[in-house]
Amino acid sequence: MTEILIVGGGYAGLYTALHLEKSTRRRHVHVTLVDPRPYMTYQPFLPEVVSGAVEPRHTLVSLRRHLRTTTLVPATVTDIDHAHRTVRARALDGRALRFDYDIIVVTAGAVTRTFAIPGLAEHAIGLKNVEEAVAIRDRLLTAFERAAVLPDGPERARLLTVTFVGGGFSGVEGFGEALSLATEQLRYYPEIRQEELEFHLIEARDRILPEVTDKPGRWVVERLRTRGAHVHLNTQLVSAVGGHVVLSTGEAFDSDLIVWTAGNAANGVVANHTDLPVDDRGYLVTRPDLRIGTDDAIVADAWAAGDNAAIPDLAVGNDTLTVPNAQHAVRQARLLAANIAAVLDGDEPRNYTHAGLGVVATLGRGDGLFQYKRLVIRGWPAWAMHRGYHVLAVPTWERKVRVLLGWFGAFVGRRDIVSPATTVTPFDAPAGTTPLDVHVDTKVA
Repeated sequence: MTEILIVGGGYAGLYTALHLEKSTRRRHVHVTLVDPRPYMTYQPFLPEVVSGAVEPRHTLVSLRRHLRTTTLVPATVTDIDHAHRTVRARALDGRALRFDYDIIVVTAGAVTRTFAIPGLAEHAIGLKNVEEAVAIRDRLLTAFERAAVLPDGPERARLLTVTFVGGGFSGVEGFGEALSLATEQLRYYPEIRQEELEFHLIEARDRILPEVTDKPGRWVVERLRTRGAHVHLNTQLVSAVGGHVVLSTGEAFDSDLIVWTAGNAANGVVANHTDLPVDDRGYLVTRPDLRIGTDDAIVADAWAAGDNAAIPDLAVGNDTLTVPNAQHAVRQARLLAANIAAVLDGDEPRNYTHAGLGVVATLGRGDGLFQYKRLVIRGWPAWAMHRGYHVLAVPTWERKVRVLLGWFGAFVGRRDIVSPATTVTPFDAPAGTTPLDVHVDTKVA
């Protein structure tokens, strides 16, 4: 029995396992997938989780429900020793685990890139997983409730100030959806004025959305500004101590909600705890056929795909690497599974090449941007294209139907602005209630 071990259950991990189950059905192959979470997160929907357009659970795809023959292990990988074909991991209860394998597939993904900025770790929220998206939404809705009963002053202004750091797709989409949610819910808060909302988007470079060309990028900046947002270009976050935001331009303000979306970094295990070759950024050196290694030195029985792999983009050339997004991860996973099956049969693997289908971004309800080469579509049509593409791309028909029904309900009944924040910390109940809100009968039976 050939033992294949997959490290990571994101896009690339899930799809690799799915296609391995099909392509190796008649072979003596066993697949094990190790990931601490029992689900894959469809990250392109996280900005719409922030605004409430998509239910949090509908962005998640159960690994156990869709992987039939793969052994799933809920654990965090701590070390990859390919020289001895061994992976060490830590179970959820802290136990040390060891896995021996014949073939390894590394699809551990990337992590949020952070810097040693004072106050950042204590006060900022990322936008990398569904828990963070829910936390951002709850913080924003709760801030409205608290601000509505306060008089004008510093505390009220702080509650109504939102700061996003990072002008890539994740930051711009999350910012646009949060701004859309805040603007739309003003109708339910007559105590709060439109001009009191302070939304700041901070980007260190001179432009946002590096995946699009200059003109569409400038249009997005102006679009956000016409909706009342402050877009700070060529600006860095200097400090966030106590929620007090200080910018490199000298501007400073208090912000109740700070969201950090300033790019990705290499997964720590891949960058620091493996003997597999990595580049100077900590990403796995990967060939076009998705085997780890270089043209001159192939690492036997080691494969990679997704955000943790530096894969040459043959469709672009010029030593360009594939962009870390779902579009590439899903297609790489399909080819990776087929290439493993081919190698097991004694055939040669094929190179990965995929011409991008363009980029599409949501800027909030009814607003978006799409670009494919020189074709640029803006506004409502681009927003509809964003929804159409991602509802087709989200895995499984069951999830597609749930997302569509949620969108239909929001269209008919308007946006849901309820924030059940206490479901996350149920013992932090509102004043006047107890953690166990029951009647205690003191009479003896």
